[in-house]
Amino acid sequence: MTNQSTSLKQRLEIPIKESKRITAVEWRKQPAIIKIKKPTNIKRARTLGYKSKQGFIIIRVRIRRGGLHKVKPSGGRRQKRKGLARYYPAKSKRLIAEERAAKHFPNLEVLNSYWVWEDGVYKWFEVIMVDPNHPSIRSNSDLQWMNESSNKRRVHRGLSSAGKKARGLQKKKKG
Repeated sequence: MTNQSTSLKQRLEIPIKESKRITAVEWRKQPAIIKIKKPTNIKRARTLGYKSKQGFIIIRVRIRRGGLHKVKPSGGRRQKRKGLARYYPAKSKRLIAEERAAKHFPNLEVLNSYWVWEDGVYKWFEVIMVDPNHPSIRSNSDLQWMNESSNKRRVHRGLSSAGKKARGLQKKKKG
């Protein structure tokens, strides 16, 4: 009797990795940029500045994995010099996800983002966005810096966390 109940319990408990794989099937059917009600990884979102209040929006962005496709040169040259192999962008996939979310929602500003899941074809990131014109954000002293003119469209100027990392500003050294 106890052996049957434990095996049933084990079958009902789906591991986190397996449950993410099941949700990824649903995510593939959804649009590439979608607004969601709450973050999937609430702990990670809160460490990056997310608060469960009005004015904060979570966007899930789907990005294709892999490098860039370069136009094949017409002139004759050997394979090594065609420049087709190992052609990667200077930006990370996370920064590309942030930029796409900012372009899709022009009235919002990107606060931060984090990786959620990936499969063989796609990577999913959740982007934390803030509405700087919302009264609850304007009245919050911790987030009033979002209303300054120097922070408008900050993600496109490399001022988000992913942008600073791409520009090599995370680990500053002497000299």
